[in-house]
Amino acid sequence: MSTERTVGGAPAGEPTGAAVDGELLLDVAARVVGQASGGEGIEAYVVSGVDTEIRAYNGDVEALTSAASAGIGIRVVRDGRLGFAWAGSLDPAVVAQALAEARDNAEYATPDEHVRLAEPDGVAAAGVDVWDPDLASVDTAAKVELALDTERRARSADARIRQVDSVDYGDGIVQAALVSTTGIRATWRRTSGYVSASVIAADGSGSQTGGGYSVGRGFADIDPGVAVDDAVERAVRMLGATKGASGRVTAVFDRRVATTILGVISSALSGEAVTKGRSFFAGRLGEQVADPAVTLVDDPTDPRAYAAAPYDGEGLACRRNVLIDGGVLRQFLYDTESASRAGTVSTGSAVRGGFASTPGAGPRALALSPGAGDLDQAGVLAAVGEGLFIQSVTGVHSGVNPISGDFSVGVEGLMIRGGVLAEPVREVTVASTLQRMLHSVVAIGADVEWLPGIAAGQTLAIADVQVSGV
Repeated sequence: MSTERTVGGAPAGEPTGAAVDGELLLDVAARVVGQASGGEGIEAYVVSGVDTEIRAYNGDVEALTSAASAGIGIRVVRDGRLGFAWAGSLDPAVVAQALAEARDNAEYATPDEHVRLAEPDGVAAAGVDVWDPDLASVDTAAKVELALDTERRARSADARIRQVDSVDYGDGIVQAALVSTTGIRATWRRTSGYVSASVIAADGSGSQTGGGYSVGRGFADIDPGVAVDDAVERAVRMLGATKGASGRVTAVFDRRVATTILGVISSALSGEAVTKGRSFFAGRLGEQVADPAVTLVDDPTDPRAYAAAPYDGEGLACRRNVLIDGGVLRQFLYDTESASRAGTVSTGSAVRGGFASTPGAGPRALALSPGAGDLDQAGVLAAVGEGLFIQSVTGVHSGVNPISGDFSVGVEGLMIRGGVLAEPVREVTVASTLQRMLHSVVAIGADVEWLPGIAAGQTLAIADVQVSGV
């Protein structure tokens, strides 16, 4: 069931609603699982949510969408054969049809000894609180006003701001439940919200864009001023940028860029990728794969993480997994199937994109342990002294290969001189390999910033990076 509205002005001030209660979702899942026949394993994953999206432009609401949805994904396992089907409705007749389709799909699947449903492993779920009960009661008019206020602030923040390209507000209220014939019975919920601003600054030298964000669990956590200040600073400081020079430098990656780098590295730490031979970490457990200062942890039980959760996508308790410890590769992230292929056990790291997808192995909340001195970004710049501060990157999907480790991206940013930011540069390419970069880490900031995604942002300095410019 879903509803959607798009309007050109502020709507009436009604609340946006709430997701279906978790206990009701558990009942739906349990009824499906209760229909299992002899020798048949069934897993039912039920999700209900409400999402709001607002775009402000030129002092008005350009678009507003409020959508409520609910659905179920069903996995059936029989004799090593997996069948999956999903439905975007919790109507009993529709759910029954989805179960029948999952059973039918299992009949035609290829047998695989590693196909199985997760079983309880005795790990207790952490008390992760990622729910703001007040978000559902905030009316739409208040959310619209926040978006409009963000745009007003952006337009007047600096005389060099020529245009506010976009301002977007969004929030989500999600509840989920999972029940299986193996004895798993779990329910969890999460709220989240954000506001983002994108601005264009201009002077006699040309124009530059910049984007900023503010995120939180509830409406009261979202700060338009934070988003605007971030966007304006990023745009204005790039005015007058020229082509950078070529050479080998110490590169200091902005928090958001560091998030992107960790995201790429994480794909090579997936047990699923390792078992398929698609990781440059394959076969290297116990080896020194990074500088001794590097400790990389995936901890979905940290409530600060945007994707924090008490349970993974198979209903097992999420847990803190130390992947790289003091530069040594200690473990990979596994769901049940990839763990079986590797001859090990799940790390509680099953992730799934929603009820319409099956689980796979991956991280939720990656973060590097801060280096010595608990440095903020200014502290990292001062420690580096001379180098290149990278504010944004382009071409990550085509220029970074998590299988070989090759790394080549376009960047823009500012030179670091005397430990502070100096002149802006653009049209620069940075090239290295992920393997070399991990061994060349010289500073890890304590300025942890959680934004939507699977990794925390924190300032990261890497030595001896090849820069190609003029």
